[in-house]
Order: sequence, then structure tokens, then C-alpha cells
Amino acid sequence: MSRRPGRRSGFSGSREEILRAARMKFAERGYDGTTVRGIAEEAKVDSALVHHFFKSKEGVFAAAMEDALRIGEVMPSLLADGLDGIGERLLRTFFTLWESQDKRETMVAVIRSATSHDEAVRMLRAFVSTEVIGRLAEAIERPNASMRAALVGSQLIGLIMIRYIVRVNPIASADTETLVAAYAPVIQRYLTAELDLPGGE
Repeated sequence: MSRRPGRRSGFSGSREEILRAARMKFAERGYDGTTVRGIAEEAKVDSALVHHFFKSKEGVFAAAMEDALRIGEVMPSLLADGLDGIGERLLRTFFTLWESQDKRETMVAVIRSATSHDEAVRMLRAFVSTEVIGRLAEAIERPNASMRAALVGSQLIGLIMIRYIVRVNPIASADTETLVAAYAPVIQRYLTAELDLPGGE
């Protein structure tokens, strides 16, 4: 039986091609409008290979989100030097990721897609809770660690929405040094200063 034209039969590079195609489809059609078949056609692979790697559309989306945001890659080095100066280091790492046009377009597409569907929102929430807030909370080792990490997350997510998604000035047009100077002390305070939080954890 002859193989369908344009389809890849091997695994080499297929996972990466599927993720690339998935990010494109989620950006174009949103979560609801994207199908495993559409992703497979864009990646020029059989739908069975998508299921082999990711099990379902939900699995593809979760992997595409993690691949786009790549938090797991930067967190260990970010936390390696302890908490002194972590506010500034975190902001500079954040802007290194988000100010790259190719990476930014991918990450914006994933986040926009996530906010359009309840299941996608659930996966994004789980990812942020585990990979961002959870990792920070483990590293802080201070009272109210989870709340501190969540406060940092709220600052970063708000910055993403205002600067990159909704694009509200003057935040959207500000240079990164201005934003680092403004945000870093706030994030540093959340992570290391004494916080008088009623009730604690």
C-alpha cells in the first residue's frame, strides 16, 4: 500500500513539527476551532502520530503551552543564586523571553487560545500554579510562601496582559529598563520582605 503524499512516516523531528503546527492552529482558530486532524495536516503527519505523542488535543495544547513558555528551562538557573536580587533577575529573564518577537508571538497565541475555552483555561491555570507559583514557593522558604509566589504571578500575568495582549500605553511602549526599575522592587518585596498578611497561611 502506497503512503499518502506529503505524509511523514518516521518519528525524527515529528514531535517538534506537530508542536509547531499546533501553535499555529491554536493561534489561527483558537482552542475550540482546532482539531487533531487539522494539526496533523499542518504538520504533514498522520493523526495517529499526534495521538501517539500527545494522546489527545488537550495533550497537544498542554505540550504546546509548556514548549512556548519554557518556564521549566529558566527556573533552575533563576533560583540558583538565592533570593538576593531575584526580583531584577526574574524581570530580566521575563523580558528576555517576551521581547523576542518569534517567542512573543508564540506565547501570545497560546495565552489567547487558552482564555477562549474552559478546558484550556484549566490547563493554563494548572501550569502556572505548578511551574511558576509552585516552583517559586518551594524556593522561598519563608512564611506565606505560596501567597508570595502568587502575588509575583499576578504581577507578571498582569504585565503580560497589559504590555503584550491588550497593549495599553504607557506600559506597552515603555522600554524594558524602565519596567525593570518599576517592577523589580515590588517583586523583590513580595518574595523576601516581611509581609503583614492577616491570617497567614
